Amino acid sequence: MPKKITIDPVTRIEGHAKITIHLDETGEVEDARFHVTEFRGFEKFCEGRPLWEMPGITARICGICPVSHLLASAKAGDRILAVDIPPAAEKLRRLMNLGQIIQSHALSFFHLSAPDFLLGMDSDPASRNVFGLIAAEPELARNGIRLRQFGQEIIEALGGQKIHPAWSVPGGVRNSLSEGGKIKISDRLTEAKTTTLKALDKFKSLLADYEVEAQTFGNFPSLFMGLVGEDGSWEHYGGKIRFVDSGGNIIADQLEPTRYQEFIAEAVEPWSYLKFPYYRPLGYPARKDYCHLQSGIYRVGPLARLNICSRIGTALGDRELREFRDRGQGTVNSSFFYHYARLIEILACIEHIENMLEDSDLSSDHLRAKAGINQLEGIGVSEAPRGTLFHHYHVDEHGLIQKVNLIIATGQNNLAMNRTVAQISRHFIHGTTIPEGMLNRVEAGIRAFDPCLSCSTHALGKMPLHIQLFDEGGNLLDDAWQQS
Repeated sequence: MPKKITIDPVTRIEGHAKITIHLDETGEVEDARFHVTEFRGFEKFCEGRPLWEMPGITARICGICPVSHLLASAKAGDRILAVDIPPAAEKLRRLMNLGQIIQSHALSFFHLSAPDFLLGMDSDPASRNVFGLIAAEPELARNGIRLRQFGQEIIEALGGQKIHPAWSVPGGVRNSLSEGGKIKISDRLTEAKTTTLKALDKFKSLLADYEVEAQTFGNFPSLFMGLVGEDGSWEHYGGKIRFVDSGGNIIADQLEPTRYQEFIAEAVEPWSYLKFPYYRPLGYPARKDYCHLQSGIYRVGPLARLNICSRIGTALGDRELREFRDRGQGTVNSSFFYHYARLIEILACIEHIENMLEDSDLSSDHLRAKAGINQLEGIGVSEAPRGTLFHHYHVDEHGLIQKVNLIIATGQNNLAMNRTVAQISRHFIHGTTIPEGMLNRVEAGIRAFDPCLSCSTHALGKMPLHIQLFDEGGNLLDDAWQQS
């Protein structure tokens, strides 16, 4: 029996997972794995459902990012109807997605990860949570709650409710933005921007204290993937696929998202229910080769989007993007900077909303392109807060779902998350004892990706974490409990 550390469950993430760290005979880390232990089968039980129900059904995949699935599903439906939706409908979908990115990023930064770098990686685990943050930094915690609320209010103003709005449908959307909704959003913009700028300044002021974490939290060469506009600008709803390498070189550009199977393949491993997508032209990496530049590991999400885009297209966003890249000397390879990238994207979303609000199309009545089943296959692609999201449907002539494939952003980061766990473990674990701060750093490395594993979230409350370390003979060497 090899020496092994098990972290089960991983806390302050959305869903259930565990980490196993395998030691060699000298007590050094030999391997580490991020296991997703829940099986949901969502793709299978969609079979037989009408196409029209799919946006509402797939939005139930997650209570944190339902809008992401709502939009990707509706876009797949657009393809099956073979229609171009009205311009007003696309603008309204874009507005809701901006609100979705704000609320999800705010949750990740302020609720799930801020306790680590504001209270300290080695702080008391009993208070290293959102309640401890409220006690230590009440103004920042309050502002973070209100920032997330702002994003949710945008979703509610369009869809009628903050979670699981039945709004975006194949062919368009159900309703436009009311004048009251526009005023409500406009009234909150200044506060939201101020909160985000303060959070950016706060985070940047802490970077000198976390140089070790920045060097060890998933700091390795990989590809980065996401959507960009025709001019290479930051994109969150439409556009084409771009891949860049860790040196910032574009290796593939303007790829048609609906042809994703030509450049993305999926693998499985017997120790996790989460799939392992990879860049098909470079192949699936061998287990010991997860960090090799020429393997097909790629990352998605806010870090990737800022690495692949030529510009954001807003004044403050582009200013922050330049500073972000200066700190990373071009391409930013450390996954610790996912937190930084989220704040920049929140700021960019707020600026894009400012620029959109006076567009008369947001109050248009022409919102639907109505048609029947014209194609038996449709693929919808959009940027979720955590990265590029693919919905791929096959239907029969009556529009009943025959087959579904969903490629979720967290799955696309799976190889990188495994590599991150191994990198952190090798740096902080030496010998047969379990330093509490090390345990939190391993978890914090995963939280940097903000993985979304199910509809549930462990953002609030205390959750036990039990870790045991055994030697090769099965003897208990160390035993640790943590409350997160």
